[in-house]
Amino acid sequence: GTCVRPVVVYGGVSTGHQIRDVLRGCNVLCGTPGRLMDMIGRGKVGLSKLRYLVLDEADRMLDMGFEPEMRRLVGSPGMPAKENRQTLMFSATFPEDIQRLAADFLKVDYLFLAVGVVGGACSDVQQTFIEVGKFNKREQLLDILKTTGMDRTIVFVEKKRYADFIATFLCQEKLPTTSIHGDREQYQREQALADFRSGKCPVLVATSVAARGLDIPDVQNVVNFDLPNNIDEYVHRIGRTGRCGNIGRAVSFYDPTTDGPLTRSLVSILSKAQQEVPSWLEEYAFSNPSPGEDFNPSRKNFASPDSRKGQQTGSFQESAVNSQVTAAADDEEWE
Repeated sequence: GTCVRPVVVYGGVSTGHQIRDVLRGCNVLCGTPGRLMDMIGRGKVGLSKLRYLVLDEADRMLDMGFEPEMRRLVGSPGMPAKENRQTLMFSATFPEDIQRLAADFLKVDYLFLAVGVVGGACSDVQQTFIEVGKFNKREQLLDILKTTGMDRTIVFVEKKRYADFIATFLCQEKLPTTSIHGDREQYQREQALADFRSGKCPVLVATSVAARGLDIPDVQNVVNFDLPNNIDEYVHRIGRTGRCGNIGRAVSFYDPTTDGPLTRSLVSILSKAQQEVPSWLEEYAFSNPSPGEDFNPSRKNFASPDSRKGQQTGSFQESAVNSQVTAAADDEEWE
């Protein structure tokens, strides 16, 4: 409906159609790192007229997995110097070490704009925690889904094999469910998302591949069947609901035998979102000390959005190095 022509390039599908689309020209080119660099390497994409470089989920784009690709991109022939282009980076989480790395791609006097608390959870998401052992999670999940009915719900698991396993279990219980993870082909992922959006399958079981970048309207519930290994991932997961001023609900299963290292960060997230902290969770937090950390969930200087201010971020913002552990063996991309 506008005169702006967008083109998208990404892996998992044939390059032929995408190349033909690119050669027709565009105003906006959206792409994943691998496929975009492939197009540039083939000489199908020229950068000399580029005015805006946008990195969505910028903290992820600049971590140890994608930083080399980003440096190759900005060092590509024809790419305007950072002083001669506008570079924009977006993310709900931005740890200090990633901010310092991002400065290599930005003008010296870049503007840092924060909406709410960087790394904090949206107050429109009602967060609930249930203490449950790993062998009781399936029954607990079933109880929740039978209560929510046909509400659109995303269930997050840590391992790819669990996604299909849980989806099959729910289908056997007469709950239409689909799944999405890194081992599924691109067309299977797109079909799963289409079924979820249309309501054909109101439950989507997913790994971290769905924690970022997906803007699906009217997701009423998020269930963390497995909690992630770092707090940034938790913030992104529950951010799939409660969007655009709508109220959402996030239910997380807490297993004290595996989730202890995340406990203090969870208490801080709840406190800063002005939500009730379960007494049992707070007790676990005080029994899981972090070296050198003075735990105080109610402190006000919870997060410093701009690392240039020289302040320390709050305890919930873990380093990017730790964020690599999220799914090192289960790392997933849309490539």
